[in-house]
Amino acid sequence: MAWLELGKKRIYMNFTRALATTSRKHVVGSSFTSIFAEQAVYASARCVPDFINHSYLGAAGFCIGSKESGTRCFHASSQVWARSDAAYGLKTPKKEKYVRKDSKNQPPVEAPYVPRNVTSAKSNPDKTIEIFEGMTLVELAKRSGKSVSSLQDILTNVGEKIESEFEPLSMDVAELAAMEVGVNVKRLHSTEGAELLPRPAVVTVMGHVDHGKTSLLDALRLTSVAAKEAGGITQHLGAFVVGMSSGASITFLDTPGHAAFSAMRARGAAVTDIVVLVVAADDGVMPQTLEAVSHAKLSNVPIVVAINKCDKPGANPEKVKLQLASEGLLLEEMGGDIQVVEVSAVQKTGLDNLEVALLLQADMMDLKARFDGPAQAYVVEARLDKGRGPLVTTIVKAGTLVCGQHVVIGSQWGKIRAIKDTAGRLTQRATPAMPVEIEGLRGLPMAGDDVIVVHSEERARMLSSGRKRKSEEDRLRGKMVQNVPTTSDDSEEGVPLRVEMPVIVKADVQGTVQAVTDALTTLNSPQVSVNIVHVGVGPISQSDVDLAQACGACIVGFNVKSPPISLSQAATRASIKVILHRVIYHLLEDIANLIIEKAPGTSETQVAGQAEVLNIFEVKGSKSKGPDVKIAGCKVVDGFVNKSSTMRLLRSGEVVFEGLCSSLKREKQDVDSVKKGTECGLVISNCSDFQIGDVVQCLEQVVRKPKFVKSESGAVRIEC
Repeated sequence: MAWLELGKKRIYMNFTRALATTSRKHVVGSSFTSIFAEQAVYASARCVPDFINHSYLGAAGFCIGSKESGTRCFHASSQVWARSDAAYGLKTPKKEKYVRKDSKNQPPVEAPYVPRNVTSAKSNPDKTIEIFEGMTLVELAKRSGKSVSSLQDILTNVGEKIESEFEPLSMDVAELAAMEVGVNVKRLHSTEGAELLPRPAVVTVMGHVDHGKTSLLDALRLTSVAAKEAGGITQHLGAFVVGMSSGASITFLDTPGHAAFSAMRARGAAVTDIVVLVVAADDGVMPQTLEAVSHAKLSNVPIVVAINKCDKPGANPEKVKLQLASEGLLLEEMGGDIQVVEVSAVQKTGLDNLEVALLLQADMMDLKARFDGPAQAYVVEARLDKGRGPLVTTIVKAGTLVCGQHVVIGSQWGKIRAIKDTAGRLTQRATPAMPVEIEGLRGLPMAGDDVIVVHSEERARMLSSGRKRKSEEDRLRGKMVQNVPTTSDDSEEGVPLRVEMPVIVKADVQGTVQAVTDALTTLNSPQVSVNIVHVGVGPISQSDVDLAQACGACIVGFNVKSPPISLSQAATRASIKVILHRVIYHLLEDIANLIIEKAPGTSETQVAGQAEVLNIFEVKGSKSKGPDVKIAGCKVVDGFVNKSSTMRLLRSGEVVFEGLCSSLKREKQDVDSVKKGTECGLVISNCSDFQIGDVVQCLEQVVRKPKFVKSESGAVRIEC
């Protein structure tokens, strides 16, 4: 601010004094004009030489004998410089006069909008890329759509030093980089260069509920699992090894047949080599039979048909074969390649033929796998044990799973503390096609996740945290999509909103949790929406009761122990409904009844009774009693007639009038209701057009509740 104030006075004075005090006799070979020109050049550059008196002559600048010279900078406006030049007789350039352009007849010119070129770092959750061992950074950049430099920065941040963009990456590093840029990955495993050795076959037994799948496996391994299952039906995905009489061993997966366990059947078909389709000879092809066939076809797995219960009097294997052929299964007897074996699990007949058929199919497939190197495994089931923590049942697909290795399963990680085989014996390693139970994880993974072996705990932590963050982002993104309001005309039409029923699901294993959750969501109806608030594995705890009390939910426990008495009393005091079951269809029936009870229902008008007009009476009115009144003498022919209901007058089947009943009498006594076969007299407000033979209907408003519908296949739904 001080320079601005001095700009109009001191700068001009210093500039004049500098020029005036310059001695002409000390200037060599230059005139006043040349000196002034030099000063003007400096002035135009806002740097004017100001001579400092340091010599004995008191001169400076261009003076002879000067010891030191300096440069003084003047920050002045153009008007000051113009006045300075005019004071010394210099011509200043004339300022052009501003002329306003006439733009009345010119249309405005609109410049096109050019968006800013800002690189977006948003993730693409719908994009999935394939990664493999040894892929380069350039290949990863092409597949993910990101630049090589950005991927190098990401790998540097996660602690990976990449010297060249053509350096091979491990699948773990590639997945870390892909998760950071926000894309999904699919791991591709190659057996190139590895030694492949024969391995046992993995066989999945599938079929309709109660067709004898578990009983057939009991006969093969001489145990009795079916007797231990609640309700006599399988509700878990079991894996075990059966030693055949020929000395060979086969890994069997037993899948449940109820409609609610479709996801379990799909998981079984995804990891299997051969599917044994069990069909009851006395029942034939059923809905879950067709579903098992579709799962096998989607997984491109060969099928061996076992017709069970051939010892029953009503068995008809030929009918079953025709049904299977009509569904597109080409049986060997009809020129196809699907083997058919007739067995009886109770009489233990035909088991040798089934064994031969399975071994023959396995020999034709020439099943081999890699035994060396890190293992690739698949989670069949996961459960939570009170003393041992999370337990995971897996089947090794390739490599060898060794105790003490660090693994990542889904978004959980851990160090394998113990490995147990199907007989419960501890073992140090698991080879391909071997079902084992591992413990040592930090959390409970989801059934169907892949088991990945990593070389260090740090890498396991990084992969687990990255997957957790990615799954949480996907969950929040899906929740935001669900919360987007849809523009519909339902609110304008007065359609009531759906009532929400929050539910907390607890079960014994992770697969059962998923099956129960999927089954409950199928019970959604236009009037009631089932909202799964929380799911978990293990018994019902105090935190579950607190959560249910906070959100008004009911607690569903499947195959879990009954909660302690103190916990049950706390739930009762908080008016929390706790439903415990061990059989899936009993659970679905109870939940369906709860939904029906909570549903608001649909308001409808129905005819409660009918009365026929036999005679007409007219009562003259007066000033004190009011106008004339016509009374219809009627006889109730159906149902009943209420005084508080709405009456509809019909003549020859057409509606003549509809209004409220103002008076209802029987034998000169006012009554509220008249039943069938009784005569009465009634008056309808503002209606005097009665004729003998008319029909009076009594209307009442009722609320119709939804119905629980259960099909033969076991599928259930709520019908409004």
